[in-house]
Amino acid sequence: MKYATTSGPDADALAGQARHRLSADEAAEREQALERYILDHISAEDPYLYRLYRATHTRLLRPRMASGHLQGQVLRMLTTMIQPRTVVEIGTFSGYSALSMAAGMAPGSTIYTFEVNDEQEDFTRPWLEGSPYPPHIRLIIGDVMTLLPTMDIGPIDMAFVDANKRDYSAYYRLLMPRLRPGGYLIADNTLWDGHVIDPAYAHDAQTQGVMAFNDLVAADEEAEKVILPLRDGLTIIRKKNPCV
Repeated sequence: MKYATTSGPDADALAGQARHRLSADEAAEREQALERYILDHISAEDPYLYRLYRATHTRLLRPRMASGHLQGQVLRMLTTMIQPRTVVEIGTFSGYSALSMAAGMAPGSTIYTFEVNDEQEDFTRPWLEGSPYPPHIRLIIGDVMTLLPTMDIGPIDMAFVDANKRDYSAYYRLLMPRLRPGGYLIADNTLWDGHVIDPAYAHDAQTQGVMAFNDLVAADEEAEKVILPLRDGLTIIRKKNPCV
């Protein structure tokens, strides 16, 4: 019996595809190994946050929306360094990020965390109300664009944004005037899985929202900013102090 063989350009194309699949698999394995290495060499996850993360993965759809240990530790260190008295969060989800920030804050401080999805409340509120950390955490269900302007919460020391990517620019315009000079705004997912540089996603609304936000921040001369390639991109923005 004779067997068909592939030669010439078709064979080269198939070999190239195989090499591409192999290299992609190798890259994914390397990334996972590197993430495990990082997690093994940072501070251990708080037991309360560990239980919440487990519950998030067993009880909620799209559990990857939760910040997780690495990003949570970054948020905790930021609040430990900044020592904010008033924090506003847009996008509560399971409460992991709010509790991570709370872990680094002092007694008498407050986190106002806004969640537009009212179906999330039954899961999240008990975890926030059972918080072992010093700050008061206030969960507010509804549209932050409507609710925050009606609230008298004083200057915001720090804000964290992890919500609808299409509205990131609107959130920026909402928060920056309310942020004290020298205050910080942290935005998650600002590389959007690399879609910000992939022409295949040029017409995707979420990608367009992230790109518009990144352009808006880059052009703002009243803000210092840096994008960290952490998870899906984490932008740290500091509102300049006009007196300095």
